[in-house]
Amino acid sequence: MSEKRAPGDHVYATMRIILVCATGILQFGLCLHPLLAQEYRHRWLAVAAFIALACVTAVCCGWVLRRKPLPVALVVAGTAVVLAASFCATAAIAPDRRFQASDWSLGLVGWHLLLLLLDRVRVLITVLAAHLVTSMGLFLSAGVPDRAVLGAAGATAFGAVNVQLAVVVITRVLHRQTHVAMAVAEEQDRLVTRVLTAQQWERGQRSLFADQLGSTLSLLAGLADGELDPRDSETQRRCALAATQLRRLFAENDDVPDPLVHEVTACVDAAERRGVDVSFAISGAAVPVPSQVRHELTGPVVTALSAARSRARVSMLRTDEEVRIAVVADACADLVIESTGRVGVEYGVYGEYLRLEVRWRKQRS
Repeated sequence: MSEKRAPGDHVYATMRIILVCATGILQFGLCLHPLLAQEYRHRWLAVAAFIALACVTAVCCGWVLRRKPLPVALVVAGTAVVLAASFCATAAIAPDRRFQASDWSLGLVGWHLLLLLLDRVRVLITVLAAHLVTSMGLFLSAGVPDRAVLGAAGATAFGAVNVQLAVVVITRVLHRQTHVAMAVAEEQDRLVTRVLTAQQWERGQRSLFADQLGSTLSLLAGLADGELDPRDSETQRRCALAATQLRRLFAENDDVPDPLVHEVTACVDAAERRGVDVSFAISGAAVPVPSQVRHELTGPVVTALSAARSRARVSMLRTDEEVRIAVVADACADLVIESTGRVGVEYGVYGEYLRLEVRWRKQRS
C-alpha cells in the first residue's frame, strides 16, 4: 500500500531535492577551490570539515531522493555535525581572513541547515542565528576591526543569510498555498459527491413513485370504468394497500430524526383512517437503518395493516445488532408476503389473526 502524505509533505520533498542539488553544486563548485588554493592555519581541520559536510549531504540523499521525510535522529545528528564542521572550518583560518573568500563555510553551512531543518522553521532560525553569532564571535576574538572590515563582514553575512531566508519564505508560501488548493479540491469533491448522491436518490425516488403510481392508477382506472366493485372486499383491500403504500412513500421523503418509526407511523395512520384500531409499541433506541432496508422492512407491514379488518397491534424492537417489527392483525388468510435477501419475513395465520414478523440483522464490518 502507498503511504498517504499530507499536502505539505510533497512541497518539502520537492524543495529538499532542489536543496540537495544546490548544496552539492555550491560545495564542490564554489567551495572546493578556496579549500585547495587558500592558506590555512590548520588545513587538515578545514579538510575534515569539508568532508563532514559532504557526508551529511550524501546521507540525506538516501531519504531525499526517495521523497521521504528525514528521520529525527538524522536531523539532530546532522545538525550537530554541520555546526561542529562550521566551527572547525572557521577555526582553521586566520582571524583576519574570516568573512572573506577563504571562509567558504560561512554561507555553505546555511544550505546544509536548510536541507536538514526546512520543515522546522523555528529551529532553523535559531540554529542559523547560533551559527552567525559563533562566526562573529570568532571573528571578533582577534580584536575589534575597523569600520570598513566590519561593514564588509556584515555585508557578507547578510548576503549569505538573505538568500537562505528567502528559500524559507518561498517554501512556507508554497506550503500554505498547497494546503489551500487541497482544501478547495476536497470541498469540490465533496460537492460533486453530494450532487451525484442527490441525483441517484432522485432517480430512485422517481422510480419508486412511478411504480407505486402505476399500480394506483390502474386501480383507479378499474374503479372509474366500473370493472372493479367498490363494495367488494378484495377491491377494498387493494385500495387500502395502495393508500398505505402511498402514505409510506411520502413519509420516506421527510427529514426526521427517526425515519423508520416515522414510516411505520405513517402506515399505522393509514390503517387508522380506515377505522382500524391499531396499537403501536416501540422498544430500544433509534439505530441507523439504510433507506432501502427501511423500505423492505415496512413493505410487509404495509401489506398486513392494509388487510386488517378492525384491530391490529404493531411492535418494534431495536437493538445494536438487529431490528424486528411484529404485526398481529385480524386479516384475511390468503395473503402472500415475500421476503428479500436483506430482510427476513415470517408469518402465519392462527385462527382469525395474521401474525407477521420482519427482521433485519446488521452486518458486521
